[in-house]
Amino acid sequence: MVATEVELELEAHRARPTHGELTVQSVAAAVIVAAIMGASYPYMVLKLGFGPNISIVSAFFGYLILSVIARKSYDRFQNNIVQTAGTSAASTAFMCGTLATFEILRADKTAHFTVNPTPLQTFLWLTCASLLGVVLSAPMRRHFIVDQKLPFPDGMAAAETLLVLDPPRDAPADVRGVARKAAMVMGVCLLASGALMLVRSDSNLLNLIPGGWDTGALTLGAAGASFTVAAMGVGVGYSLLSLGSGMIVGLRINAWLMLGCLLGWILAPLLLIQHHILPDHPTRSQVLQWVLWPGLGMMVAGGITTLVLRWRMLARAFAGLRDASGEDVPLKWIVGSAIVLSVALCVVQKLFFGLPLWMSAVAILLSIPLMLVGLRALGETNWGPIGALSNLTQALFAGIAPGNLVANVVPSGTAGTVAVTSEGLMQDYRAGYIIGSSPRSMFIAQILGAPIGAAALAFTYPLLVKTYGLIGDHAQLAAPGSRRTAAFAQLLAAGIDKLPPSALWAGLAAALLGGVFAAMEQSDRLKRWTPSPVALSLGLLLPFSSISTMFIGAVVGAIWLARHPASAARYLIAVASGFIAGEAVVAVIAPALIAMGVGPGSR
Repeated sequence: MVATEVELELEAHRARPTHGELTVQSVAAAVIVAAIMGASYPYMVLKLGFGPNISIVSAFFGYLILSVIARKSYDRFQNNIVQTAGTSAASTAFMCGTLATFEILRADKTAHFTVNPTPLQTFLWLTCASLLGVVLSAPMRRHFIVDQKLPFPDGMAAAETLLVLDPPRDAPADVRGVARKAAMVMGVCLLASGALMLVRSDSNLLNLIPGGWDTGALTLGAAGASFTVAAMGVGVGYSLLSLGSGMIVGLRINAWLMLGCLLGWILAPLLLIQHHILPDHPTRSQVLQWVLWPGLGMMVAGGITTLVLRWRMLARAFAGLRDASGEDVPLKWIVGSAIVLSVALCVVQKLFFGLPLWMSAVAILLSIPLMLVGLRALGETNWGPIGALSNLTQALFAGIAPGNLVANVVPSGTAGTVAVTSEGLMQDYRAGYIIGSSPRSMFIAQILGAPIGAAALAFTYPLLVKTYGLIGDHAQLAAPGSRRTAAFAQLLAAGIDKLPPSALWAGLAAALLGGVFAAMEQSDRLKRWTPSPVALSLGLLLPFSSISTMFIGAVVGAIWLARHPASAARYLIAVASGFIAGEAVVAVIAPALIAMGVGPGSR
C-alpha cells in the first residue's frame, strides 16, 4: 500500500544529503544499474507487452550495489541518482517496440519495407531522441510536480521504496532491519528467478525442464468445429517474471487480461473454424492475424475515447506550457540542447531512413503535445496514452505521405520516444521532490542513463530476437504493441477495404465496445466492474501461458495482501521485483552464452 504524499514528505524531511548526491560511488552504481536495466527491459517489454515500474527495481539494485561500494555514505539521495539513471536507460530501451515494428513489417513480403538499422544506427537514433525527451521534460517539472502537485503514483511508490531502504539513523532496530530484509528477499527471489530461467527449455541453455505446462492433446469442439488447444499456447508458463508482474499489476487488470485470452485463444478459434473463416486445426499465427483486428480496434478506440472525455485535462496540459521554466536546469541549457538534438535527429533520420528533414521536424513538433498530454494523463491517472497518441500520429503521416510505410512508422516512433522518455523521468522527478533530491542532479543522471540504455538496446535487441523469436508460431516474444503499430501502418497504407470482412466487422464491434468501456471507466462507481479495454485487447494478443501465469501471480498477491497486509506492505514489491529482474537478466545473458557455444541453442 503506497503511503500518502504527506506521510512520505514528513518522513523524507527527517534526513538530508550528508555526502552529496553525485558522488563517485553513486555515479558508478548508476552506470551499472543503467546498463542492467537497459539490457533487461527490452525482454520484459517484448515478452509482456508492457514494462513494469522499473524505478522500484532500479532502487533495489542501487541499494544492493551501494551497500557494497558506499557502505558508510549510503543514503536515499545517492540511491535516487541510481534509480533515476536506471529509469532513464529503461525508458530509452522501451523503444525496442519500434525496432520490433520494423522487424514485423520486413517479414511481410507484401509491405516492401526495408528499414533495418544497424546497432550503431540504432544507438545514434535513440540516443538523440531520448536525450531530446530528457531535455524537453526538464522545464515541465515545476508545472506538473511543484505547482500542480500531480500524484504520479509510480513516482510515489519509488519514493516510498527509497525511504524504506534508508530508514532514519535514530529509527528502532526492527525498522532499520526492514531495509536489509527487503533487499535480502529481493536477492533470493532474483536468484531463484534467474536459476529457473537458466534451466527452462525456452532459455535454450540447459534445457532441464520445459518452459511451461501445456494441455497436450486436449481438444475442444462445438458444432462440428474442433482444435487442439495446445496449438494456441493454452497452458501455464514456468516464468517467475510473469508471476512477479502479475503481483505488481494487480487482480482487476489481470482478470480482464485473462478474459481476453480466453476469448482470443479458445472462443475465437472455435467460432472461426465453425464458420469456415479459418481451416480446421489452424496455427496460432493464423488466429493471431484475425484477432489482431478486434484487439487493435478496442485498444485504439478506448484510448481515443479516454482522451476525448478528458478534454479538460488536455486543455490544462497545453495551458501548462506558459508555466514551464528552466528554474532547476538553466534555460540556456534547455534551449541550446534542444536545438542541437533536434538538428542531429533530423540529420540521423535523413541519413539512416531516408526521411525528409521537414518530416522529422514535424515529428519533433508533434512530440511536444504528445509529451504534455501524456504527462498530464500519467500524473492524474497513472495511465500513459502514448499508444493511442502514436496511432493518431501515424494517421496524420498517412495523410501527409499516403502509402509510405517509412513515413508512417519512423516519425511516430520518434515522437513516441520523446514522449515515453518524459513519462518515466517525470515519475523520477516526483520521487525526488518527495525525498528532497536536487532536480539538477537528477537531470544529470537522466542524461547519463539515456545513451547507456540506447547502447544496451542496440546490443541486446538482435540477440533477443535471434534467441527467442519474434515472427512465427514458436516465437516467444509477443510484442503486441509492435504488432498493433505495424498492423495500423499496413491498414493505413493499403486501405480498410483490404481487410477480411469478418475481421473488419469484429474490429468495428470491438472499437465500439472499447469506446463504451473507456467511457464507463471514467466513473468511480462503475470502474471497479467495468472491463478494461486495454487489458482485454492485450489479452487477445499476448500468449495465453504468459497471461495465465500473471493471473496466478495477481491471485497470490491479492491473498497475501488480504491475509498478511503488514508483511505484504514490506516485502511484496521486493519479491515481485526480484522475480522480474532475475529472469530478465538471465534472458539477456543467455544469447551471449549461446553465441559462445553453450547450450542446445548454439547448435
